[in-house]
Amino acid sequence: MSETVYVKNETLNPTGSFKDRGMSLAITMAKEQNVESICLPSAGNAGISAAAYCKEANINCHVFLPETIPDEYLKETKRYTNNVTLKGKTIADAAKEMLTMKEESWFDISTLKEPFRVEGKKTLGYEIAEQLGWRFPKVVVYETGGGTGLIGMWKAFKELKSMGIVKGSLPRMVAAQSSGCAPVVRGFQNLSSSTVFWKDSNTIALGLNVPGPIGGHWILDILYQSNGLALDIPEKKLLTLTRDFNQITSMNSGAEGGVVWGAYRILKDIGWILPKESVVLFATGIERCKL
Repeated sequence: MSETVYVKNETLNPTGSFKDRGMSLAITMAKEQNVESICLPSAGNAGISAAAYCKEANINCHVFLPETIPDEYLKETKRYTNNVTLKGKTIADAAKEMLTMKEESWFDISTLKEPFRVEGKKTLGYEIAEQLGWRFPKVVVYETGGGTGLIGMWKAFKELKSMGIVKGSLPRMVAAQSSGCAPVVRGFQNLSSSTVFWKDSNTIALGLNVPGPIGGHWILDILYQSNGLALDIPEKKLLTLTRDFNQITSMNSGAEGGVVWGAYRILKDIGWILPKESVVLFATGIERCKL
């Protein structure tokens, strides 16, 4: 976008989001261990990604989605698996239904229930450092739902530094959320060590509609360690912000991109991000339905 502001375009991944990074490795390892069936709840993109990779691996994939999921996401999931169950208004409701229906032979590949989704997401951190000439950016602004990517990137950055591959200060990590579902922001503002379930969550940024992130305490710990912060963007502004972001970048991000764009603009305006500091933003969750 400029000499110091970079956008990592994750919409070009096979199913259109950075969920593919974690799922490609998790499903590969499941196949290696002779897993025949997996299950997971999803707010949208994770389910599509898991189903697609499971189809390639010949693994049965059981996806549990909220009833509020847009048709475009439901149809895309059903392209790869017929085992789709709808329940409730959020991923939390879908997860409860999954636990009720789960059979003993199904391997649970939900967020942070196994190690390889984080390891796959870790490649975000490796690539950022490599693409910047083996340097860390000063700031990473990440659209945060379940937080696997934030956790994976931070792990990658610390590994690179400990091995001496990259020197200098670790990035300040920013968790960006919508005001419609902001448990991490509320926890950060209260200086809490864990998140509290966000009641009546609702946002057009489907990947961020995670009212009770299992890794909330890890996300907050990373923000504190990195001298970062969490902030939410007004839900009513996401349509405009997403359109602006896609027009400026010539990308095709979902509303998650509008969240990071809004967060970046606020942090730049208040001087938290200085003019010459290097910043990485993310475009992800290809725009499947018209906002």
